[in-house]
Amino acid sequence: MALNVPKIKFYNGNEIPAFGLGTWKSKPGEVTQAVKDAIDIGYRHIDCAHVYGNEKEVGAAISAKIAEGTIKREDLFITSKLWNTYHKTELVEVNLKKTLSDLGVEYLDLYLIHWPMAYKDGPDNFPKTPEGTPLLDNVDYLDTWKGMEAVLAKGLIKNIGVSNFNSEQIDRLLKNCKVKPVNNQIECHPYLIQKPLSAFCKERGIVITGYSPLGSPDRPWAKPDDPKLMEDEKLVKLSKKYNKSPAQVLIRYQLDRGHVVIPKSVTKSRILENSQVFDFKLNEEDIAYIDTFDCNGRICPMTGCEPSPHYPFHIPF
Repeated sequence: MALNVPKIKFYNGNEIPAFGLGTWKSKPGEVTQAVKDAIDIGYRHIDCAHVYGNEKEVGAAISAKIAEGTIKREDLFITSKLWNTYHKTELVEVNLKKTLSDLGVEYLDLYLIHWPMAYKDGPDNFPKTPEGTPLLDNVDYLDTWKGMEAVLAKGLIKNIGVSNFNSEQIDRLLKNCKVKPVNNQIECHPYLIQKPLSAFCKERGIVITGYSPLGSPDRPWAKPDDPKLMEDEKLVKLSKKYNKSPAQVLIRYQLDRGHVVIPKSVTKSRILENSQVFDFKLNEEDIAYIDTFDCNGRICPMTGCEPSPHYPFHIPF
């Protein structure tokens, strides 16, 4: 039974479920069961990426649920992302076909350029210089976008978009593309509310998906003294007012701002809890109050990529 998840319409008339399951950091051994649990609970939107290293396992869950008749392929909205080592125009289809093969599907509903900057192409997802910094390439994302438009024209994907692009990069893309991006997937949570970028994209008919909506407490580079969003006293107090968990308030915060939101979990009880957010709304005062938590607390800065001409975080938004 599917959840009663609202859909957000892209400018091209296609729709995306406003809520889905994130799979970043979901270990290969755990993610198959997590995706099965999510589908059983009623999730119909799964967010993936080549670089997460678990698309085969996600695909195994999808195939199992289709085989047992729980869902059909067309019931699902599947997103994946082109990795930084495949930015050359001719490599876009190579990466996409690997993803389609790993997921065991014939098409994607949404394909995103994961980051605007490129790495040196080759077998290593994270090529490094002798000094240990990312081995960057200066491929222009406009060339990458040509490859995205080509696979869209072939029917291998239904929609194309970007991720982690700033306002200037989006503007430049809009001036130089045949097909406009439908989506910009960005880090978004109360410590990084992304208000200017969200408004900028909405004005241009681009839907925002917020990743790491819970503050990504399990990110590998977290330090013990980093602030923990879900333990923030102000948030905990607010969650008691709504008789909801801090995680549920954080998810609702994105939905009430008109964003798509993709919380990640591999724990069945949390996958269920994260989905129980459609029986309440935050009032405008509380949304404005959560906005005040903003401290530019970016948790995915892609450290080491700053020398790239396409690094997105040198400007305010």
